[in-house]
Amino acid sequence: MPKRCGNWLLVIGVLVLAFGPLLVLQGRQFGATDGNFVSAIENDHPNYKPWFEPIIKDSGPEVQTFLFAAQAGVGAGVTGYILGLYKGRSEKRKKDEQG
Repeated sequence: MPKRCGNWLLVIGVLVLAFGPLLVLQGRQFGATDGNFVSAIENDHPNYKPWFEPIIKDSGPEVQTFLFAAQAGVGAGVTGYILGLYKGRSEKRKKDEQG
C-alpha cells in the first residue's frame, strides 16, 4: 500500500473516531465522568469525606476549559518531542549505517 494511501486511511480513521460518537449519539447529553463518580460515591457512602480539597474552588467553565486545554497542550508537546527524538535517532542510525 502506498504511503499516501496509508496516511489518508489514518486521517479518515481519526475523523470517524472523533465525529462518530457525535453522530451516533445525537440528542443525548454528554455528562462529565467526575460528576457521575461523585454522585455514585455519595449514594453508596453518605458519610464519606474527601481526603483532599480542590486547589481551585468553584472554578467556572472557563477555568475548567483552560485547565483541560493546558493539559492537552502539554501532553501533545511531550508526545511530539518524544516522537521527534526517536525519529531523529532512527534517521541518524540509518545515516551512520550507510556512510
